[in-house]
Amino acid sequence: MFQDIGEMIILFWRTLQSLPQLWRQRLKTFEQLFEIGNASLLMACILSLFIGGVLALQTGPVMVERGLAGLIGGIVGISVCKELAPVMMAVLITGRIGSAMAAEIGSMRVYQEIDALKTMNINPIQYLVLPRVVAISLALPMLVVFAVMVGWMGGALVSVFNKDISISFATYFNNLRNVVEVSDVVNGLIKSFVFAVTIGVVCCHQGLQTIGGPRGIGRSVTKAVVNSIVMILILDYVLTRILLYFNL
Repeated sequence: MFQDIGEMIILFWRTLQSLPQLWRQRLKTFEQLFEIGNASLLMACILSLFIGGVLALQTGPVMVERGLAGLIGGIVGISVCKELAPVMMAVLITGRIGSAMAAEIGSMRVYQEIDALKTMNINPIQYLVLPRVVAISLALPMLVVFAVMVGWMGGALVSVFNKDISISFATYFNNLRNVVEVSDVVNGLIKSFVFAVTIGVVCCHQGLQTIGGPRGIGRSVTKAVVNSIVMILILDYVLTRILLYFNL
């Protein structure tokens, strides 16, 4: 495990060193960005709508019983933008995009296409890793902003139309506007950026380490997804502690 962590840190450092080559890889970066958005937008919308709805459904009746129905908007707003949207979008991207990255690079490794790139004096990190890490680092924060908006709307719909809660849209959004600050949204964006870099590096690393044919590709994909999700949850706690220190 420690060897994998060390190799991932080295891969991350080499990717940072390759950033000056980003302009030359801009077309591949845009292709990856489009693929991530195209593959994830609908799922992000459905997931966020129901996350906001379930949150309102779970907390709403309890708040109503205690005469605090007017605070539901703030609870849903803070929970979605600071925690649920960044983590759930990161898990979604890991499953849909990270696994595809690991499988694609793993296949190139197994069928010696990466060796062919090296033979042609093409750096695999600049050609394969850099566009993917940059694209996912741009796409995930944008998806989180979209998910936050949809999640708030999901909470509003349940709060208005569920007979056990039954508050107005104005009450819900007035409380949300009073409670949620710009710094809360920034908190979620910082988390999502760190999660995105982690997913990109972990999945590309697993792809580059693939050996053993089709079965090895399957193992790499599984390992990439599991390791990414574990690291997302660990980083979520660490980042929350750090951001609390800065009042974010």
